[in-house]
Amino acid sequence: MYSKVSDFLHQWKYESAGTLKLFGMMSDEMLDKKIHERIRSAGFLSWHITHTVKEMMEKTGLKIEGKDQQDYSGETVKEICDCYKQSSESLVRELANWKDEDLLVETEMYGEKWKRGVTLDILIKHQAHHRGQLEIVMRYYGLKVTSVYGPAFEEWATYGMEAMK
Repeated sequence: MYSKVSDFLHQWKYESAGTLKLFGMMSDEMLDKKIHERIRSAGFLSWHITHTVKEMMEKTGLKIEGKDQQDYSGETVKEICDCYKQSSESLVRELANWKDEDLLVETEMYGEKWKRGVTLDILIKHQAHHRGQLEIVMRYYGLKVTSVYGPAFEEWATYGMEAMK
C-alpha cells in the first residue's frame, strides 16, 4: 500500500515508461492473433492494461481521460500507445489533487473496500502481471521485449554477460 502520493508517482513514472516501451515493440499484425484458445491476444492484453488505468482509478473518484471502451476492437499499436499515454498522464495530473491522507480513504472495488493506497499498488501490480503475459505472446511471434525489472534475453550482452540458457 502506498502511504505517500509522491512514492506512487515516482514508481508510476518508471512503470508507465516500461509499459509504453513494450507496447511500442508490438506489431499491428500480431495484435489480433491468438496462439491458443486460453491465451489472450496481444491486442486484448495491451488494451486491458490501457483500459484498467481509467476504469480502476475512476472508481476512486478520479476523472481519467481516455477511451471508455473495455475491450480491444482493432486499435493499432499507435492508437493503444496514444490512449495509454493519455490515461497515464491524466492519472498523474489528477493525483496532484490528492494529499497523502487521501490514500487512506476506502472505496468500493470489485465487491470489496480498498484504501486508495492499496488501489494504486494493485494498479501497478496488475499492469506488471499483464505485461508479463504480453511478453510471452510477443516472444511467440519472434518480437523482442524490453527490460523492466532486469535485462531481456537480447540485453545481457550490454551488461557484459552471456544470456542465460
